[in-house]
Amino acid sequence: MDIRPVPNSERSLRGMDFFLLWAGVAISLAEIWAGGFLAPMGFWSGLWAILLGHLIGNTLMALGGVIGSDYGIMSMVSIRPAFGIRGSNLAAILNIIQLIGWAAIMLIIGGRAGAALGKPLGGLLAVDAFWVVTIGIGTLLWAMWTGKTVWKILQNVSVCALLLVITAMTWVAFGGLQVKPQAGEGTMAFMTGLDLVIAMPISWMPLVADYSRSARYTRSAFWNTWWGYFLLSSWMYALGLQATLLTGESDPGLLILDTMSGLGLAVPALFMVVFSTITSDFPDVYSATCSLLNISQRVSARTVMWIAGLLSILVALVFPMEQYENFLFFIGAMFIPLFGVVLTDYFILRKRKLDVGGIYEAGGVYWYRNGYNPAALAAWAAGFAVYEVMALLKAPIGGSIPSMLAAGLIYWAISRTKRG
Repeated sequence: MDIRPVPNSERSLRGMDFFLLWAGVAISLAEIWAGGFLAPMGFWSGLWAILLGHLIGNTLMALGGVIGSDYGIMSMVSIRPAFGIRGSNLAAILNIIQLIGWAAIMLIIGGRAGAALGKPLGGLLAVDAFWVVTIGIGTLLWAMWTGKTVWKILQNVSVCALLLVITAMTWVAFGGLQVKPQAGEGTMAFMTGLDLVIAMPISWMPLVADYSRSARYTRSAFWNTWWGYFLLSSWMYALGLQATLLTGESDPGLLILDTMSGLGLAVPALFMVVFSTITSDFPDVYSATCSLLNISQRVSARTVMWIAGLLSILVALVFPMEQYENFLFFIGAMFIPLFGVVLTDYFILRKRKLDVGGIYEAGGVYWYRNGYNPAALAAWAAGFAVYEVMALLKAPIGGSIPSMLAAGLIYWAISRTKRG
């Protein structure tokens, strides 16, 4: 693993690799759980929020990957032209925090589900911590194999098998329970629900270029990333929404798995728990390593990956899951305006033209003031403030779109003024 650009001759990932990669990321109990948060909206409003939120969030996520595939650079390195070489470290630190948090959340959900399915057998198989550690070690190994031939084979086979399992889960949620959808209890504003949906694909935005940098072609990487995540993540959200509306359960994923087990599908259910967690969790460990390498290369990538993987396991053993929804809002507040600045800088101001050598040069074109770009930092802070104010006021328009537009427009205005 190297923060320098991947040469064209070494880029090996094709369109289908990206489709299956991001489909595997989206097949997750965490996404089913997040879909359950939309239950107060009712089924049809919740479904529209799911589709529109993924349309917006997916597009932004895939655009973030374009920078990586255009120049073969990592996600945090792609932030340097806008924020400065040192300024990108601020984003990298936040990204490490959110990636370790995501990895821990997914391990917690996978651990609880594994223990519930293993309860009839008793012993270690009925203990959450056993599954957290087991799946966590599997995730770490999976991350270490990323990009290798054996990894591509295992990833593709696992995702294809998971598609069969979630087909069975869909039958359980929409047919097997034999209950009609009911209106959700309480109310949730449509834009609040939209913010919750947008936050999920946006949470992958700070790492999507870590994989698109190995793409042979930018166009195929963009569209297969977009469709792979859009289709499967929307599917997972809809499962969680439906199951929660039918039963009122706070953990819709576990409910569906329990029902599958009762129907004699315990083995496929356990396969879903283990491999969906691994295929959706390994990017967190891998990209946390990439983010730390953006800050310093003094420690080997392998060592950093071990640290990230083990830390995610330790956090999973103590993280309070009741904070999951707040965690999603935190991600939106921090990263939506940040990438409003990055995308404005790359696509509008620079028109996809970068000085690659300057990205790594202290004192060069992207050094700005001691390594920081004040314009980008100011626009980011303003966008964050807009998101928080919208949340505080419970504005019907939500916080995601206003914060991204505010950050992008402020950055554009300051940058144009300076150039003028």
